[in-house]
Amino acid sequence: MKIKKGDTVLIISGKDRGKRGKVLDIFPKEAKLVVENTNFRKKHQKAKKQGEKGQIVELPSPFSISNVELICPKCDKPTRVGHKTIDNKKYRICKKCGQEL
Repeated sequence: MKIKKGDTVLIISGKDRGKRGKVLDIFPKEAKLVVENTNFRKKHQKAKKQGEKGQIVELPSPFSISNVELICPKCDKPTRVGHKTIDNKKYRICKKCGQEL
């Protein structure tokens, strides 16, 4: 996976296009991720106790990894991710500035 939990990403398609956010969760098998403050869905919750009211809760839902682009923390631009191997360790690098991510 080129994008990891905690990375900052730019959403490039969909209803939240242009927004930036931090990756909260990743699902590699489905190729999906959850970004904070984006792609909300509404869930109706029943009352837990008698006399309590039910409520509508907004939850972030996952969307495809292909809809986001990683933002380099050094140059602060959306970029593609490359890989570099140094001493049998694999590092992610920014394709624009060449810095390690």
